Amino acid sequence: MAIKKDLTALKKDITAIGKKLEKLVKAVEKSETKVTKASKAKATKAPTKKAPVKKKNAKLTATDQVLNIIKRSKKGVNTATLMKKTGFDQRKIWSIINRASRAGKIKRAEKGIYIGA
Repeated sequence: MAIKKDLTALKKDITAIGKKLEKLVKAVEKSETKVTKASKAKATKAPTKKAPVKKKNAKLTATDQVLNIIKRSKKGVNTATLMKKTGFDQRKIWSIINRASRAGKIKRAEKGIYIGA
C-alpha cells in the first residue's frame, strides 16, 4: 500500500514537472520567433549612407578653443592672452600649445607668440 501511494505521488510530481517544461519550451519558442522577426526586419533594411552631422550645441574641446583663438589672430597670440580668453590655467595652455606644435597645427612666430600653421 505504501509503495502504491508513493508511486501515485511520484506520478503527480512528474506530470507537474512535464507541464512546467512544456510552458518553458513554449516561452522559449515564442521569444525565438520574436528575435528572428526582429533580426529579419533589421536585415531587410537597405543600408544607407548618411552624411556626418555636425552638432551645433556640441562644446569645443580645450584644444579646439585654443587653436581657434590662435588661428583667428593674424599677428599671433601669447599665453597670457590665451589664458584670459579661455579661462584655462597656464599649465593647460602650455600643454595644449606643445601638443599642437608637435602635431604641426601651430608655429612659434617669436618666443611666446604662436600663430596658426
